[in-house]
Amino acid sequence: MSEPKAPTPAPGDTYKGWLFKWTNYIKGYQRRWFVLSNGLLSYYRTQAEMGHTCRGTINLATANIAVEDSCNFVISNGGTQTYHLKASSEVERQRWITALELAKAKAFRMQAESDDSGDESTPPAAGQGGGARNSEVQSTLRTLGSKVEDLSTCNDLIAKHGSALQRSLSELEGVRLGGETSEKIRQVTERATLFRITSNAMINACRDFLALAQAHSKRWQKALQAEREQRVRLEETLEQLAKQHNHLERAFRGATVLPPSQSNPAIDSKGSVPGKGDASDEDEENEFFDACEDVQEFITVPADPKYHRRSGSNVSGISSEMGMDDGTTSLDEQSMASNPESPQSQEVVPVRKRRTRIPDKPNYSLNLWSIMKNCIGKELSKIPMPVNFNEPLSMLQRLSEDLEYYELLDRGAKCQSSLEQMCYVAAFTVSSYSTTVHRTGKPFNPLLGETFELDRLQESGYRSLCEQVSHHPPAAAHHAISERGWTLRQEIALASKFRGKYLSIMPLGSIHCIFEKSNNHYTWKKVTTTVHNIIVGKLWIDQSGEIDIVNHRTGDRCHLKFAPYSYFSRDVARKVTGVVTDKDGKAHYVLSGTWDEKMECSRVMQSSRGGENGADGRQKTVYQTLKAKELWRKTPLPEGAENMYYFSTLALTLNEPEEGVAPTDSRKRPDQRLMEQGRWEEANAEKQRLEEKQRTARREREREANRSANPEEGKEPADGGGHQDSYKAMWFDRCVDPMTGEPTHIYRGGYWETKEQGNWDSCPDIF
Repeated sequence: MSEPKAPTPAPGDTYKGWLFKWTNYIKGYQRRWFVLSNGLLSYYRTQAEMGHTCRGTINLATANIAVEDSCNFVISNGGTQTYHLKASSEVERQRWITALELAKAKAFRMQAESDDSGDESTPPAAGQGGGARNSEVQSTLRTLGSKVEDLSTCNDLIAKHGSALQRSLSELEGVRLGGETSEKIRQVTERATLFRITSNAMINACRDFLALAQAHSKRWQKALQAEREQRVRLEETLEQLAKQHNHLERAFRGATVLPPSQSNPAIDSKGSVPGKGDASDEDEENEFFDACEDVQEFITVPADPKYHRRSGSNVSGISSEMGMDDGTTSLDEQSMASNPESPQSQEVVPVRKRRTRIPDKPNYSLNLWSIMKNCIGKELSKIPMPVNFNEPLSMLQRLSEDLEYYELLDRGAKCQSSLEQMCYVAAFTVSSYSTTVHRTGKPFNPLLGETFELDRLQESGYRSLCEQVSHHPPAAAHHAISERGWTLRQEIALASKFRGKYLSIMPLGSIHCIFEKSNNHYTWKKVTTTVHNIIVGKLWIDQSGEIDIVNHRTGDRCHLKFAPYSYFSRDVARKVTGVVTDKDGKAHYVLSGTWDEKMECSRVMQSSRGGENGADGRQKTVYQTLKAKELWRKTPLPEGAENMYYFSTLALTLNEPEEGVAPTDSRKRPDQRLMEQGRWEEANAEKQRLEEKQRTARREREREANRSANPEEGKEPADGGGHQDSYKAMWFDRCVDPMTGEPTHIYRGGYWETKEQGNWDSCPDIF
């Protein structure tokens, strides 16, 4: 009445039988002969193939066995081998599962014992920490052992009662009953057999768990000791490499710098030799200064000491440019000394005391994905974002932050040399990115016609005005003028690309800087800003790309390179390098530093080809330079900046309320003010109101344009497309830039005069 009972396989026994193996979607399951032996499961098409052709083998020591349903199960080694198998019955499937689990446990124990055989000579971990860890592991193992003993006792009881149940059922089979009753008894018998097999499998699994825990404990101890030894070896190796690097650097320095006897025969003919009193100066000046723009293009080495000991009459231009003849006068000191109108010589005028704090940022959490998932397929610039991702400043105010280090342009205006002036302009260009390193918050998109004035005439000698001149695409015009002889203007439009893990922001448009005294006109463009970890992880910002600063009057150029961050790079993070050349391409200064900390420049005394080849096969240019001088260093952030959106001292004052500003000024924007005060829910509601008001105003302008184009009909064209938004900026005129040929907006004047009169009647109502 019932099928033969096969005994549960003992550990190490060979187990054989037919199973159905999944092949493909055309043939489905095919009958195959499987053999389990020595921890390996092999299969053949027929029993006759066992002697010569094995169709496949899987090692159970690292395999995973999973049951899918009453007859199906899967064996996989986590790699390319996966067997989908099906038994003829549930009982047969359970017998195979039990045999496979036992074989897997034995194979694993054999592998662990093989690994442990090499551990006998490994000393135990020294120290109290190792002893504590060992005792903890031993305590865990003892607990597991006691639990397994309890399970073993339960299993004995299950086996005892299961056997009694089977005997009773077997006796019932001998009784003559109806066919239906006999069938039910047979089914109950199979269930009882399945119950006993499952109980055995349970205890075997528990034993396997204990064996695994013991094996892993030994492996962990072994791995920990190996890691400690590895760390010691790495520390010793690192110390040796540092010594070798220092030795090689000294050897390279001595081999690269030309000795006086070879580099200047005229001095040798006079027999002049540096005296003992110059020894310390020579050692100081021969220090290696890494001012390298690109390792594939050039390298720099310190110039020969003879350049440092020449007088101003022997080296034309050196003593007049940046105080680099003796290295004793700083840039600030020389600029002040040469300018009789410096602040030290003027009477101190009391200035307005500005705020140094704003309310701390509330700790509100919001899932970005909850916003982005509803905006799939929409244009990125048109996605309405809550203020939770913003900072309480508008894009116009962020643009005004470019003037954080306006002193660099003040110093540049005093320079006699256009090449020296170029160095200050380059430092100013780099300094504008220093405020972005921790600023992951998004600034408010300005409303069309929104303005922002930054009047620092009394404190710093300059005035600045920004206006949002276009909304789609968003573009802002900026004009700043200083009493100290420079003008800065720009129109910046933003193009963005969302690339999944990061967002790239490409500023479009040129920046112009004009110095009145020399009439030098400089132009450049901004680099790409990348915001990483948009969806998952902590946001961080990087600047990368290249900038070419051009002096259109003299033809001088400065090529700056912002190196993108790389985890595997040996260079300092956020590195910026550059070379200042004249119109003939001759290098005069080498710039180096980081966009978030400082910039330095070194005067080039001599350049030559002959360094080691770059990646493209070209020879590097070797620049011999004087000692580097610091052009700019970032001012530390105010105390508690991490709770105030990482604002700088200037940024903290940008949204401070002021009297007399235009009604379109960003300081009067209500949603931005509410966010600064920590009332974010009200700010979100106000932001939606302002955006809807702006859309209504745009539709009204389009209707007016349509009525002007169709005065008789007074309706939109048949295609429904309407006319382009005919908005005209309030303080800027659209024209073609005479220097670059690009369409741009240039300040037409009249803002500051209107402010003095206090007549803002012509300003639009945008708030």
